[in-house]
Amino acid sequence: MESNTGFEDIRAILKEVAEKQREITEQQRENDKEISRVAKIVGDIGNKFGTFTEGMAFPSMDKVLRKQFGVTTVTTNYTTQAGADTLEIDVLGLANRDANIAVIVEVKSHLRKRDIDQTLKTIDRFRRLHPEHASKKLYGVIACVSGSKEQREEAQRAGLFVASIHDEVFELKTLANFVPKDFSAEVVA
Repeated sequence: MESNTGFEDIRAILKEVAEKQREITEQQRENDKEISRVAKIVGDIGNKFGTFTEGMAFPSMDKVLRKQFGVTTVTTNYTTQAGADTLEIDVLGLANRDANIAVIVEVKSHLRKRDIDQTLKTIDRFRRLHPEHASKKLYGVIACVSGSKEQREEAQRAGLFVASIHDEVFELKTLANFVPKDFSAEVVA
């Protein structure tokens, strides 16, 4: 008789364990849903901040490009497509005749190494997708709200201008020995 009671106790314990496992699984599903909801909210906030930053940068960069680079045409949210390749540029400045220049501006809320790499790739892709601008000098600018001194210096070592926000206006901020790179001179592989 005792052995039968032991089996009943084991069955009761297994049933209890199975119920707890079901509760844990259900709680995990609820947690996953909540994490997804919060991640979407955070992503939306990040996108809105990026859009806000770009909106703040556009008027300033229009003035900087016209005054400091002599561009005559400034386009925001520039998109071009060649086959399956789509290129998006935050701000593009162009000038013909005497200036004969193209300036690509990428706007970032916080400057990171990957932003420098991405900007350099964007410049390269622009050259490849737009051979009609091959005779133009080609410069790159990263406009950022924040970023470490080291990241700003790294961008400048890569030949990119860096624009920072000051009193709600973006301005070019360069090192004393900064030499901008004319990216048109590079050979496209």
